[in-house]
Amino acid sequence: MTTTEYLKSSPVGNFFLLAGPCVIEGEEMALEIASAIVPVCRRLGIPYVFKGSYRKANRSRVDSFTGIGDIKALEILARVRREFDVPVVTDIHDAREAEIAAQYVDILQIPAFLCRQTELLVAAARTGKFVNIKKGQFLSPEAMHFAVEKVRDSGNNQVAVTERGTTFGYGDLIVDYRGIPVMQSDGVPVILDCTHSLQQPNQGSGVTGGRPELIETIARAGIAVGADGLFIETHMNPAVAKSDGANMLRLDLLEPLLERLTELRMCVNKF
Repeated sequence: MTTTEYLKSSPVGNFFLLAGPCVIEGEEMALEIASAIVPVCRRLGIPYVFKGSYRKANRSRVDSFTGIGDIKALEILARVRREFDVPVVTDIHDAREAEIAAQYVDILQIPAFLCRQTELLVAAARTGKFVNIKKGQFLSPEAMHFAVEKVRDSGNNQVAVTERGTTFGYGDLIVDYRGIPVMQSDGVPVILDCTHSLQQPNQGSGVTGGRPELIETIARAGIAVGADGLFIETHMNPAVAKSDGANMLRLDLLEPLLERLTELRMCVNKF
């Protein structure tokens, strides 16, 4: 089964889910998060992909946490993949990283700030892995057509686009839900990032803020307008997370949220 087929494989017509920590902080935390999410998704018929960045290249300050070491983190992702029999996704930031990361993961993710980098998109496409392109905060939904075409023109039709909010002033983001059907018109799955959409960038502290109490609001609206998948970053204790703690969902809140969203998806499927 290809990754594209897997994402569409829900026996009940449910959305698929990319979820996990912002960054791999260690093996124990990654396994704990995966062990909490996998059985829930199987029970609800949600095709699940474990998400974890092996390195965070785009940080506000030079002293911000970036990772535990590239290969060490990639090997942890590979262990999650092997032990839980689920695909895994991670970000890449440079064309040279594509082939390395592709040895460990199933989906290569292009960060929003880098979604127009032709060399990066082409390198990701040429690995043959599924490519998830995050829509730049500065781009219209229509403009993502050209990012998708760069992957397809490189011989890879396994591609998705993720909506993660649009810059709204200097310190906030807003989700334009009209963009979901617009981007779906390119024949690709569209994922809604329910956590980064709530970021509040450019804070005076140099640490990005967020509104995690609105994650369910964003997710419900996305399901209602027909998003194919959801992206949710989660952590056992976001207050001590080493990256993006301000907008992550606490892990124990994920199961009841997915239950409610599944009920909503079943209602939407009737129309």
